[in-house]
Amino acid sequence: MSARYLDPKKRHEFVFLFDVRDGNPNGDPDAGNLPRVDPETMHGLVTDVALKRKIRDYIALTREGKPRFAIFVQSRVALNRLILEGFQEAGIEPVSLQLAEEQMANESLLEHLDGLAEAGFSREGGTLYYSGQATTEKEIAKLLMGEEEAVAPFKKELEKLAKELAKAVKGRKITEEDRERAQAKLLERFFDIRMFGAVLSTGLNAGQVRGPVQLTFARSLDPIAPLEVSITRVAITREEDRARKETEMGRKPLVPYGLYRAHGFFNPFLAAKTGVQPEDLEALWDALQHLFELDRSAARGEMTVRGLAVFSHEDAKGNAPAHRLFGLIRVERREGVEAPRSFADYRVRAPKEGSLEAHGFPGVHLAWLVRPEGLEDLPPHVG
Repeated sequence: MSARYLDPKKRHEFVFLFDVRDGNPNGDPDAGNLPRVDPETMHGLVTDVALKRKIRDYIALTREGKPRFAIFVQSRVALNRLILEGFQEAGIEPVSLQLAEEQMANESLLEHLDGLAEAGFSREGGTLYYSGQATTEKEIAKLLMGEEEAVAPFKKELEKLAKELAKAVKGRKITEEDRERAQAKLLERFFDIRMFGAVLSTGLNAGQVRGPVQLTFARSLDPIAPLEVSITRVAITREEDRARKETEMGRKPLVPYGLYRAHGFFNPFLAAKTGVQPEDLEALWDALQHLFELDRSAARGEMTVRGLAVFSHEDAKGNAPAHRLFGLIRVERREGVEAPRSFADYRVRAPKEGSLEAHGFPGVHLAWLVRPEGLEDLPPHVG
């Protein structure tokens, strides 16, 4: 294999650098969508969830329709429907019942049924699916009831459903092997389940997957100065307001400038379980290199990937602790700079690409997939 960082049988860690100018990289809904900050230090934060969302969106956009690169966590199709499709693709048709019209009209009953995912129930429209282990009417009724006081208004309907499900479940019990087969189909189909893992028990129970790729929060190298600027627009929202005003006011949160750093990890043992292939790692690195190029918006201002360094180990268990390798990538303010306002206000020092044996880490190789501008060599043995 030409590139070590594409080998899913090796352990990898990576350092991801990006900056933002006059934009909001990750708003906090609990703070009026202001940029996220650590209140003690005022360093900016971007959550791992936000970074994964951007990776998912990039993969969905650039690899649409390609086998193995569908995205599970998305907004177009309900997750429980996708899990059901996994069972069906594995040739497993779960027990199902068509709800009666009067049952579909009972909102309290439907809300109760929708909250029974952990017990093995999943509702898609007027169809109730069941994949639990209970087989008798009494056992299924117990699962359906939950807190009896809360279900008193529709207890008879639940008893009726339990009776019908007990009849339907005979000879059609979903086994652990069935769940594994359904999970395997979902892993084969969805890139983000293979890489990031997923909870596949929100409806029909296909278990949980622990993903081999994990990301930390991104944290700014220096404190940021979150701003909220006033803006106006000439479009009036309500017709009755047009007679008394010509503009409406709004607020726009932003960070004047911030350089952020995140760390990531790739576990080859978990990758073997989820079926990660070299093409999956290639897609991940591609997404991280071009993360913001196809995700422009006025709210996020100008966001740019400034560096992506990958440490690859010869030994699947690793040849060095991750934190010591991260310490080899040194990003510091240039002398005399008090308030950085551009990437040029920082200096980045790191070992030369290739083997890190000279730095005391034999069996570890460094590759820059995005090389920072003005990168300076870190002399051997400094790390």
